[in-house]
Amino acid sequence: MADPENTLVIELKDGGVVEIEMLPDVAPKHVDRIRSLARAGEYDNVAFHRVIEGFMAQTGDVENGDMEDGFNIRRAGTGGSSQPDLPAEFSKLPFDRGVVGMARSQNPNSGNSQFFIMFKDGHFLNGQYTVWGRVAKGMEHVDKITRGEPPSSPDRMVKVRVAADA
Repeated sequence: MADPENTLVIELKDGGVVEIEMLPDVAPKHVDRIRSLARAGEYDNVAFHRVIEGFMAQTGDVENGDMEDGFNIRRAGTGGSSQPDLPAEFSKLPFDRGVVGMARSQNPNSGNSQFFIMFKDGHFLNGQYTVWGRVAKGMEHVDKITRGEPPSSPDRMVKVRVAADA
């Protein structure tokens, strides 16, 4: 692990662990947001509410996606966090397999808490979404996330933390 302060550790079902190298040099505001939500425990038990084969797995709706707190799969994906939306931090980094990007609405400056992990290259997203990280370890666990829009029985991020805090 290169830098524990910039490594996000996501525990998935069956003990699968995914390490994401966060990129503060590329998207400092987005990395700060992800780090603060993880440290507050906001991402724990949040569903993967939109998982498209050959494309990506989306999660991070801390408002409506907590599977332990009033969860409704129909609302998952419609919320964010109690924090304000973030301005886009677009870069030249391509959306390759394992890249982590910030989800948003049609408004480029609407990223908040939701993010997605690429299953395969998706270069049509380049320059249109904020790249804030890349999977460093555990992509085999990401590949096993249950597919669906929404999945009939969604997977979740069991526990999410910054490696420096572990």
